[in-house]
Amino acid sequence: MNDSSWGAPQAAGHWGTPEMTAAPAGPAYDVHDAQQTRPMPIVPDVPDAGRDADDRDDRHGGGAGQGGGSPFRDEKPQEPMSTAPTPPQKKRAGRDLRAAIGVGVGLGAVIVASLFVVKAVFIGVITVAVVVGLWELTSRLQERKGIKAPLVPLAVGGAAMVVAGYVRGAEGAWVAMALTALAVLVWRMTEPPEGYLKDVTAGVFAAFYVPFLATFVAMLLRADDGPQRVLTFLLLTVVSDTGAYAVGWRFGKHKLAPRISPGKTREGLFGAVAFAMVAGALCMQFLIDGGAWWQGLLLGLAVAASATLGDLGESMIKRDLGIKDMGTLLPGHGGIMDRLDSLLPTAPVVWLLLVLFVGSG
Repeated sequence: MNDSSWGAPQAAGHWGTPEMTAAPAGPAYDVHDAQQTRPMPIVPDVPDAGRDADDRDDRHGGGAGQGGGSPFRDEKPQEPMSTAPTPPQKKRAGRDLRAAIGVGVGLGAVIVASLFVVKAVFIGVITVAVVVGLWELTSRLQERKGIKAPLVPLAVGGAAMVVAGYVRGAEGAWVAMALTALAVLVWRMTEPPEGYLKDVTAGVFAAFYVPFLATFVAMLLRADDGPQRVLTFLLLTVVSDTGAYAVGWRFGKHKLAPRISPGKTREGLFGAVAFAMVAGALCMQFLIDGGAWWQGLLLGLAVAASATLGDLGESMIKRDLGIKDMGTLLPGHGGIMDRLDSLLPTAPVVWLLLVLFVGSG
């Protein structure tokens, strides 16, 4: 603490009011002229020979006339203040990394096993993720905003959307989306009209945001090399997120969007782009039939952009709702929606670019 924060040395053995700080120090000062807050025992003066040491003690918080020890029997002597510089604190991750890594590895194993064994099983995995994500989203909307988006038509329509996209392609996905929106409008009519507009608006938004965007993953799987396309989509998104986290955690200084997500930095975005472009070049060269490495560079760049925007988009939703995570189902990650945030908007981007680069398969 600065010396200026302390007043002039007080009379030995007395604690004064704030007015005492303006009075001159020394033996000529009559302590009885100041109003006392409470009586304290009078300590006899010490010889002038010890004045220099006592003054130094006063400047560091000791009382006058300590002479190397405390005048009060029960008071412990203060330890000298350390002047050694405090070592910089290491940055700490905001989540339980062990739990996050364990859950991530487990989910990855389930996805890869279902993807390369039976395609229908993977469609089931997508459907379950969509239904759980809709449940998390509609629950948070009702809890935080009082918005009652009807879950039943959303869940049924969302599952139908994923299956239709896999069986009939884009045409089937659009038809299922339209029917789901209509079902939301009709289902909400069974309740009082108050709040009808906001409820159905939220319902249509939820239908588009979760199941419709997830349908593009099922459409990726339709191709002859469908498992490789889905694996490329998943790898690029995960690598982009990992690059953003690693580079941002180590070198991040300049905020990317502080009002939306204070933890994201421009350096992290550069890391996401670099990691995703390298991974994209490798995936297009070795996983995708007829792919070229330069196409992978463009694909990686697009994935880094869409994944970042998707993450910021859900951060905007959570900030509006006043929550940190959409759920608690996945230890170290939050909820299902907290893992789908970057995947959902990336799926149509990857699907479109792969169709342009190598065809629909």
